[in-house]
Parts: sequence; structure tokens; C-alpha cells
Amino acid sequence: MSRPTTPSQLPLHHSVSQQKKVIIENDHGEKLLGLLHDTGSAELVILCHGFQSWKERIPMVNIAAALEKEGISSCRFDFAGNGESEGSFQYGNYRREADDLRSVVQYFRGKKRVIIAVIGHSKGGNVVLLYTSKYNDVHNVVNISGRFNLKRGIEGRLGKDFLKRIKQEGYIDVKTRKGEILYRVTEESLMDRLTTNVHASCLLIHQECRVLTVHGSRDKIVPVEDAFQFAKYINNHKLRIIEGADHEYTRHQDELSSVVLDFLGEDFKPDNRLVKLPLAGHSVRSRF
Repeated sequence: MSRPTTPSQLPLHHSVSQQKKVIIENDHGEKLLGLLHDTGSAELVILCHGFQSWKERIPMVNIAAALEKEGISSCRFDFAGNGESEGSFQYGNYRREADDLRSVVQYFRGKKRVIIAVIGHSKGGNVVLLYTSKYNDVHNVVNISGRFNLKRGIEGRLGKDFLKRIKQEGYIDVKTRKGEILYRVTEESLMDRLTTNVHASCLLIHQECRVLTVHGSRDKIVPVEDAFQFAKYINNHKLRIIEGADHEYTRHQDELSSVVLDFLGEDFKPDNRLVKLPLAGHSVRSRF
């Protein structure tokens, strides 16, 4: 089957899609590998994975599939040092991953795509918010199970007295129960996390930017209380708690996708007018 030549030829709920690998160079000369779900629409959603994860992890795959059914193109990609992308894995790296996202956004804008939303899961949720606070050029942002207080959750991975130990040794190796090294946390990468101010970033997000936070009520990785903090400090914010869902939404994938699509659908303009962020310099149009 051949792909339609223009987005307007795509029937709702029945799109012809192709999956294509894309290679995007970030500002550090590293090649980021992504998977483009191309329905033929100019509109594009970018999906960002979480900590020590990659583009093939749920819920990124399922959200991309749900968007595809609506005729919306999307791209899920691996941050540097993760998955199939070049670079070395770093524990913190929040700002640098926001820069990776910037490289992906700019790449697709150069291909005449219109970025209508950025979506991130877990650490990816923090990344899309950091990106938005800096650039304010995407109208819809979805934060799925992001962490508001980045000082929490560290001891569970690094152990007690982690600050004292890392200052003494310069690093901490995170190991499996069998003693195998999973990854190394340097003092620099730890401080990157500890000095990333999520609260300040939330306050910098423009009021015309629509933000959705989704969180599972049974999330044991990031407490659901963090979701309410995002709601408190982001101006144009909507909060959805999915009852019974864990951090990966293991048994709630369809519900998660539905919540995300409903949020994006609310941005539909019957007269198909452009929605423009006053500080962005880029226009976005919803296809929903």
C-alpha cells in the first residue's frame, strides 16, 4: 500500500503508516537513533523514555501505536548513552537529555514537521518539562510519572551515606545482587541531579503551554504525591491519577493511551487555526 501524499488524505482511525529508523546528531556529535512512525501527517509527537531505558519500553511503544491509529506521526528515540544511541550512560544528565530532545525537535522542524507535543515517561517526564521551561516552543507537554523532588529516590539506588561515600571515592558503582556492575555514578553526575531545580523549571513554563501530568496511584518508584506538586506549580496544568497503575502502567496501558489522546484532542480547533506560543516563534497546529 502506498502512503498518502498529504496529511489531509489520512482518514481518522485508519492511517497508513511506515516505521523508519532515523539518525540524529546531537550537539556533542553523538548519533541518536530514533524510530519514526510516519502516517504521512506533518504533525509529529516526540516520545521520551525514562531512566536507564530506551525507545522500545512501554508505554512509549503503545502510545506511539495509539497515535498512529489516529493518523498522527510520532518519533520515539534513545537518549545518548541509552539503547541504540551513541554516548556513555550518565546517572544525572537531565539538562543534557533536554538538549538531546532539542536536537530531535530541530531535526524534524528541518524536515518541515510540526511538533504538536512532547511526551516523556518517568525521567523523560522531567526532561520534557525542562525542555519546555527553556524553549517554550511546544504547545502540549505530557509528563508521565515524572519526579518532582529529585533528591528523593537516590538512597534506594546508591545506598545510605551516598554523598559521603561518593566524595571519598569519586564514584559509586551500582551493582546487581550477584555483584555485577550495572552502571557507575560519578560525583559530577550525582550533582547534576541534585542541582536540577524542577520547581524553578515549572515556574518558567509559559501559561499558554498546556501540560498534562499522569501518575499511577500505586507507583512504587515515584510517589504519587509528586504529581500534585506539578499541579501546584505549573500554570496551565491538568492532572490525571490512574487508579491501581504502577510506574510502568503494566496493566493500564490502554487507559494511559486514552488519557493522553483525550488531552491532545482537547487542543483541536474546529477552524483549524494555528495555536501560537507568544515566546516561541514556532506555530503548532493540532490534527485532532
